[in-house]
Amino acid sequence: MFPMGMAERTRGSEPPLSPQVVEEGAEEEEEELSGGEESDLRTPSGRGSLLTRRGITLRVLLKDGLVEPGDGVLSIHYLGKKFVGDLLNDGKIRWVETGQIFNSPSAWATHCKRLVNPAKKSGCGWASVRYRGQKLVQYKTSWLHKYQPSADMSLVSEGEDDEMGDEEEEEGKTAVPTDDKNRKNKPELHDISLVPRRGDRERIPVRYCTLGTRDAARDPHTLVELSAFSAINRFQPFNVAVSSNVLLLMDFHCHLTTSEVVGYLGGRWDTNTQLLTVLRAFPCRTRLADRDSASAVEEEICQNLFMRGLSLVGWYHSHPRGPALPSLQDIDSQMDHQLRLQGSSNGFQPCLGIICGPYYHGNQGVASTITPFWVVPPPEQRPNDYGIPVAVEVTYVQDNFLTSDVLNEMMLLVDFYRAAPDLVQFHQFWCPDTTMMDKIKGSLSGHAPKDQAYSQILEHVYNQLINTH
Repeated sequence: MFPMGMAERTRGSEPPLSPQVVEEGAEEEEEELSGGEESDLRTPSGRGSLLTRRGITLRVLLKDGLVEPGDGVLSIHYLGKKFVGDLLNDGKIRWVETGQIFNSPSAWATHCKRLVNPAKKSGCGWASVRYRGQKLVQYKTSWLHKYQPSADMSLVSEGEDDEMGDEEEEEGKTAVPTDDKNRKNKPELHDISLVPRRGDRERIPVRYCTLGTRDAARDPHTLVELSAFSAINRFQPFNVAVSSNVLLLMDFHCHLTTSEVVGYLGGRWDTNTQLLTVLRAFPCRTRLADRDSASAVEEEICQNLFMRGLSLVGWYHSHPRGPALPSLQDIDSQMDHQLRLQGSSNGFQPCLGIICGPYYHGNQGVASTITPFWVVPPPEQRPNDYGIPVAVEVTYVQDNFLTSDVLNEMMLLVDFYRAAPDLVQFHQFWCPDTTMMDKIKGSLSGHAPKDQAYSQILEHVYNQLINTH
C-alpha cells in the first residue's frame, strides 16, 4: 500500500500580490529624527534622552557606515511571501515591486504584511526587515556597541523582543507542519556571518523517558533524542544499505529552500537476508495544502517505482535550520507510515525515515546532518505512550557514477524552485569565508560517486542555480 499524503507536507508561496498605491509612510511606527538630533546621538548630552530604539534610524546607520545604500539589499519574508526593497541614500526604502517610497522599515513592513494578512496591525519593522539577509535590529546593536559601549543594551531592543517573537512565529507558518516551529533555533543565511538571532529560543531535545503518557497540551513540535536499540534491550530487526546517489539527491533537495521539503525512498526488501536496500530518492515537487498537485506527484512517483521494479521503502524530510531529530509529530507520522507500508498481509517490512538538517548552526562544517530513524511501538502495557524513536545503523554504498535519473531530478528541482520566494540565495554567505554555493558543494561532495567526472556534470547544475537569482 502506498502511504498517501506525504507530498502535502511541503509549503511554498506565490509571488507577492500587486499592492494598491498607498500614502508613503502612512503606517510608520518609528519616529524619524532630524539631522541635528541624529548628530547628537554620539554626544554625551544625547545619550540619556535619545538612547532608545527610535533614536537609531536608517539615516544614522548609513551616515556611520554600518549599512550602505543599494538596490535589492532589503527584504521581508512573511507567511511565504518575499518582498525586496532598495535602500536609498537618504535612508528611505523603495519597494522594488511598485517603486513606492517608505520612510522607515516599519512603514514598509506594515504595508507589505497587510497585503498578505489584512488583520496585521503592525509591521515589526526592525525585526522583520533584513539588510543583506541580517535583521536590521542587529545593526542597531552594533551601532550602540561602537558609539555608546557603556549603554544599557536592553534599551536598544525596547519593545523589539516581542516583535521578533511575533515575527518568528509568523515566519514559522511557512514551514511544513511536522516541524514548523523549529525555525526559531535555526541560523540566519546572510552576507555577514552566521549570527544566531536575538530572541531565538533554542528548542532543546528531550529524552524519550521524560515524555510519559500522551498529553494533548504538549507541543507536537517538541524534539526527541534518538534511543539506541541496545538501550531498549532490542536488536535492530533489519539491515539497511543506502546508495550515495540517494544521499546526494536528497541533500541537494533539502539545500534548495528555507522551507521544509519531503520525498520518498525507493528500493528493495529482502526477507531472506533482512536487508533493506535504498536505491532511489523521489523528491516531491509540491507545496503544502496543494492536494491536487500532491496527488499527481504521488501518482507519478508510483509509476516511477513500478517502472524501475522498486518498492516504496521509506521517506525523508528536512529540518532546514534545526537539529535533524524527530519531533513528536514526526514520530507519529513515521509510525503511521510503518503501519501503512506493512499492510495487513505482507508480514514485517521496515519503512525507513530520514531527517536532513542542512542549515542548522550546530552542525560541524558544511555537511548536512542526516539522521536515519525508525519508531518502536510503545510497550503493550502502555498503549497511550509515544512510539520510541531509535537511531538506525546504515551502511552507505558509494555508487560508481551519477545516473542520468539523478541529474534529471536535480534539474527538475531547480526549475521548480527557480521563482520561489523561499529559494536559498546561493551568492550570499553561510559564514565569512563560505558562500551558500560553497556550502552545498561541500556537503554534496561527501556523497560523491567513484567516477569523479560527476564534478563536471554537477557544475552545470550549480550554474543553473546561480542563474536562478
